[in-house]
Amino acid sequence: MLIPSIDLMDGQAVQLIGGRDMALEAGDPLAVAERFARVGELAVIDLDAALGRGSNADLVRQLVRRYPCRVGGGIRTVEQALEWLDAGARQVILGTAARPEVLDQLPRDRVMAALDGVDGEVVVQGWQEKTGATVLDRLVELRDHVGGFLVTFVEREGRLAGIDQGAVKAVIEAAGDVRVTVAGGITTAEDVATLDRMGADSQVGMALYTDRMNLADGFMASLVSDRPDGLWPTVVCDEYGTALGLVYSSAESVRASVAEGRGIYWSRSRGGLWRKGETSGAVQELLRVEADCDRDALRFTVRQASPGFCHEDRRSCWSSGSGLQALEERLRERLAGDGGASYTAKLAANPEKLAAKLAEEAGELAEATTYDEVVWEAADLTYFTAVALARHGIGWSEVLAELDRRGLAARRRDGSKTFGSER
Repeated sequence: MLIPSIDLMDGQAVQLIGGRDMALEAGDPLAVAERFARVGELAVIDLDAALGRGSNADLVRQLVRRYPCRVGGGIRTVEQALEWLDAGARQVILGTAARPEVLDQLPRDRVMAALDGVDGEVVVQGWQEKTGATVLDRLVELRDHVGGFLVTFVEREGRLAGIDQGAVKAVIEAAGDVRVTVAGGITTAEDVATLDRMGADSQVGMALYTDRMNLADGFMASLVSDRPDGLWPTVVCDEYGTALGLVYSSAESVRASVAEGRGIYWSRSRGGLWRKGETSGAVQELLRVEADCDRDALRFTVRQASPGFCHEDRRSCWSSGSGLQALEERLRERLAGDGGASYTAKLAANPEKLAAKLAEEAGELAEATTYDEVVWEAADLTYFTAVALARHGIGWSEVLAELDRRGLAARRRDGSKTFGSER
């Protein structure tokens, strides 16, 4: 699996050679992340924090809120690790602090140990200080305490030198059943495929920034197909996870889709690219593409424009839509198209009245006791909440994403503080 890497220095995305020499500045990390995140989880490394000369914490926090990220660089205490996990990082990456007494205070599946090696010897403090310990010995020492390893071959980092399969094989064996992510020297999609076959993931920076590796090709390197035509069945979903339809993807269509950030598929009838919405206007913004557990089918998560995915002018090929997404669509239409005559439009135009209704319905839900009462009052409160969101141009998907992010918190409130701050 490909893990695109974003290394941060002075607020910019950068790439260094051997952890020392500046090779390139890639500009705005948020713009880089928007593109890289189309193919999955990101590795965000704060080099300033790792080197002890500052921090890009505010920028990292923005990235974590927007995209699935594993975060590393300068995390040297349990408290720092927990803060990033509470902020929504999928995993934290600890280097110098990767010691059993520290790791055992953290949720094992959410922690990776970074072992940076120069010719097999572990280096720390931003790769500046040798330790005398070997990478292989440290793997054995820590494998019962972490959920993953990030092993960087520093002598290859940024040099596009390819991978040392023998050294990687030894690393994987020493890690036991703990998944290894390899960094340093990975240059081509074939390198990613080789590491995947060996049982390791690929954290890639320089090759992506310099276009030595196409982003989509790196993603597809781990895919397989059991079809004679080599296509991948592709389920298209919206931001809510609702299936809109079933299509097929080819290597060519995935490359085009990832590059353009659009829903682009392979037409079996025409034998060519199908850019969804090119004639109808029902275009799709690609948010991310994912492989299933067997890596022989894909899921495209898209932001679908009206009238929808189906050729019958419905949002989905299976139904006309329901739930929060359908409610959001109805309210948006009422706010945009009825000249302010509807109750919804009047509420949205009167924030004081809307605030009063929200407070009233929240109280009624709190007092409800029977099944029917709870359902009724919850529906009322949901409607008024939806009006408040629509008034600010915020979609339910953003609220649900925030709840998902909070679900990643490693620490839970004990209820002793103000209710409004609890999770």
